[in-house]
Amino acid sequence: MDILKPLVLPVTIRPAERLGAVDLYPPDDGARRRPAVLFVHGGPVPAEQRPTPRDWPMFQAYASLVAGRGVMGAVVDHGLHTPADYATAADDVRAAVETLRSDPRVDGGRIALWFFSGGGLLSADYLREPPAWLRCVALTYALLAQFPGLPDEPRFRPVEAVTEAGDLPIVLTRAGADYPPVLAGIKAFIAAAKIRPDIVEVPHGRHSFDILDDDDTSRAAIERAVDLVLSTMK
Repeated sequence: MDILKPLVLPVTIRPAERLGAVDLYPPDDGARRRPAVLFVHGGPVPAEQRPTPRDWPMFQAYASLVAGRGVMGAVVDHGLHTPADYATAADDVRAAVETLRSDPRVDGGRIALWFFSGGGLLSADYLREPPAWLRCVALTYALLAQFPGLPDEPRFRPVEAVTEAGDLPIVLTRAGADYPPVLAGIKAFIAAAKIRPDIVEVPHGRHSFDILDDDDTSRAAIERAVDLVLSTMK
């Protein structure tokens, strides 16, 4: 299964702490409160699928990668099981944020949210009204406008929401060989943003390039996106 492919950037996977639907990857030095990055998977992912996304090697690697840089990594299993489940998934992400912010090792005022693929629509809540604790929204091959023919709820329209994002830092990774509807949504999102996002280009990358395209361009894109996100957490 492609979902079980490792991240193309070699990363030593750290042990996770499981708190309900959230897995935490603490940095080595727990003596002071650290910023945190919550990784939000895409979908829909069938409810019966195993392993669930927080046990996919790519998300374990992303969370371990930021933990190795001194930031709390976290991965949430949310309930986006069908195209009609975005509201449920949004509730799960919000609960995961509260779990993360309430951890005594986390600086609750320095949180980044990183959305992937179909999870990109969930970013709209945070773009429309960025909370004071939100330091960055990251989007990797993210769906930012719903696929034609699927439920399109006004709440989950990042292209509209980004017009209200103010000066919130946004890091957007675009795979040049992605699905046309994904690329169209990204183009519209960039055009709508009042402040241009930091864009990491992967010119020949496919959707899920970070596990499918094992080359230096993919590895450099992952590292660049991580650098940009963590630069907002200082």
